[in-house]
Amino acid sequence: MPPQETSTNPVPRPARKTTAPHTPPRRPADSAPRAPRRRNPKVERAITPAASAAVSHGISPENTVFVSLCFEGPDVYSTAGGLGTRVTELTEALASLGYETHLIFVGDPNKPSVEERVEGRLRIERWCQWISKYHPAGVYDGEEGKLNDFNDSVPRHVCDDIARPAIEQGKIVVVIGEDWHTAEAVSRISDLLYAANLRYRALIMWNCNSLMSLHRVNWGRLGFTATITTVSRYMKHRLWQYNVNALVIPNGIPRRFLDPVDGEMVERLREVIRRGDPDRQFLFKIGRFDPDKRWVMAVEAVSRLKYSGVPVTMVIRGGIEPHGAEVLARARALGLRVVDVEAKRPTATECIQLLCDAGDADIYNLRFFVPEEFVRVCYAAADATLANSGHEPFGLVGLEVMAARGIAFTGSTGEDYAVSFENAVALETDDPDEIVGYLTHIRRHPAEREKIRAEAYRTAAEFVWEETIDNLIGKLGYMARKQSLALD
Repeated sequence: MPPQETSTNPVPRPARKTTAPHTPPRRPADSAPRAPRRRNPKVERAITPAASAAVSHGISPENTVFVSLCFEGPDVYSTAGGLGTRVTELTEALASLGYETHLIFVGDPNKPSVEERVEGRLRIERWCQWISKYHPAGVYDGEEGKLNDFNDSVPRHVCDDIARPAIEQGKIVVVIGEDWHTAEAVSRISDLLYAANLRYRALIMWNCNSLMSLHRVNWGRLGFTATITTVSRYMKHRLWQYNVNALVIPNGIPRRFLDPVDGEMVERLREVIRRGDPDRQFLFKIGRFDPDKRWVMAVEAVSRLKYSGVPVTMVIRGGIEPHGAEVLARARALGLRVVDVEAKRPTATECIQLLCDAGDADIYNLRFFVPEEFVRVCYAAADATLANSGHEPFGLVGLEVMAARGIAFTGSTGEDYAVSFENAVALETDDPDEIVGYLTHIRRHPAEREKIRAEAYRTAAEFVWEETIDNLIGKLGYMARKQSLALD
């Protein structure tokens, strides 16, 4: 492994070799009583009566510091799925509400190691850059080396450079680790805080966003050192197989997603897709090329619509995963005309023009980074956005569609917010005819279609990050009570 380069990251220190630092050895029944636990005099002196009183008013920006740990983050290098979006938007929302917030993630090696955002309240720290320099393909390139470095260096940094100063000011520190990569780091942070007599002023959470690599998690240790949370009731039930009863704190969307979509662009896109045929159905699908996303189900539904006499066009944006080749091969085998559309960082208006210039097609395969504005135009313009996953921990795409007053065809796993034929259409099988049947139904009932769009928007407004953070703060109150940290 190449030598580590100089950076602002602290020099990694060896982890403490311990298995259960929170559990003192048992005393024989006839042994002398144990001496009272020693307090840290530095901390005791630093916490003034006024600072201690601040804690009694509950979790607030004045007395709470948030620390988010994740492999993914806001950089393009660090984004592989919805996890990067989650931590970026959550931390920005916390900072916008006034909380001092730190985000530590595996960042782009060519960007500054530390950056401040949201008027200085959000501090993002790019970790493992010295390793990422030799693994330019993305956050999970060189994954094991990054994981070891993260586990060895992040806990000490959080304890010494973030938690200790905050606690000495009488503040509460909330640490939130995301997914399996951070499970060990979260436990080590708890160990270090306990050894420094600071653990009682820290609320530590570990959040499960997916089922990936959960066999690598030490559940007994993690459950002892942190409160385990997840993003939906579906995921809560999936964690039962590990004897874990997690708290549910849903994901959210940025409030800007509730802003009106440009109506002129919506109508222009519909004109381009329909190409003079007002009866043509417009479908949209975006996401990784993963079998769980049921891409083949979607293209087979397009085929069945086409050969039953219903004109239809689907615009898709997948990822770079190998399953994409299978999906497109299946589409062509079904007789669908697939047209690849290529560009470099086009604007939303340019995206529409690209589709116009591409000629007629059954499926337009967008092979470029799609700007957020154009994605929202697609959500609003399409007759349905197929977010029809067979396994979805939460389903951010469905919620984003609803915020744009679109009609989301979701799965029936983690999409707790979806009520079929009220604010979305929930698919319960992997049968393409289910898509065809429901699409035909809402096509024949325009009043029901408009009702779904209106209710979708109202539902999305309940899941903006500010509302979700209220849920989070409520759960933190419960956690504080469990560890006798008075907030009332």
